[in-house]
Amino acid sequence: MQNIIFTSSIVMPVFLLVFLGVFLKKKNLINEAFMQVSSKVVFRVALPSLVFQKISSTDYSKVLNPKQIVFAVVYIILFCLFAGIVTYFFTKNGKTQGAVIQASFRTNFSIIGFALIFNAFGEMALANAAILLAFIMPLLNILSVFALTIPLHREGNVNIKKIFKDIITNPLIIAAMAAVPFSFFHIQIHPIFSRTIGYLAGLTLPLALLSIGGSLSFHSVKKEFSAAALATFFKIVLMPAIGMFLAVYLGFREWNWVFFSFCLPVRQP
Repeated sequence: MQNIIFTSSIVMPVFLLVFLGVFLKKKNLINEAFMQVSSKVVFRVALPSLVFQKISSTDYSKVLNPKQIVFAVVYIILFCLFAGIVTYFFTKNGKTQGAVIQASFRTNFSIIGFALIFNAFGEMALANAAILLAFIMPLLNILSVFALTIPLHREGNVNIKKIFKDIITNPLIIAAMAAVPFSFFHIQIHPIFSRTIGYLAGLTLPLALLSIGGSLSFHSVKKEFSAAALATFFKIVLMPAIGMFLAVYLGFREWNWVFFSFCLPVRQP
């Protein structure tokens, strides 16, 4: 019973905000324009502020875990390949293949994952997650490009320069890299700026979760039910189950909630 209560206290606040977004959309208090603008604000301003705040205010040596980073990167790559192989035999439609592969491994680690990790483990774990995000975000972007293009036999059209530009100009990557010197050299940020960054960071989770709830669409799921079911099985059951098993086997004990966040849907502008 204690485990159920503990788990509910972690998960329920997150999903209540998502359901609130669904309710507000039905009542026409938020619309598609709100979702588009809020997503841009979250991913270009609020979330980078959160990443910068958590990394810059934490001792880098205490939250950097190279073993964890290597494990997450390798696991995502291998699962992407596995999803690609299975999906190839599931359907011959290139567009459907690409959508299923991307949905199978691309995560909402930066929003719902952050919320779950914070509720479960607190500030220190959130700083650890922010560093991990800086490594897996560019990987997810690169894998998504290939997942969507290779099944359509357009791999020759992959623009390497554009991928590289998108990575180095990604606000999350810039925020993480900018925060490292503050963490490593223990540089104190003036209270005026730290509070401003804190206000922006505070917008991240509630605004993003409301946007996710408002953007949920069951009509598109009905149109491609079998493909959606396969991608959902990969993301909600298979990926977190295998990831949790391997994480425990390899000795991870404190940050296993990271892999629960891999099973949740993603929305990015």
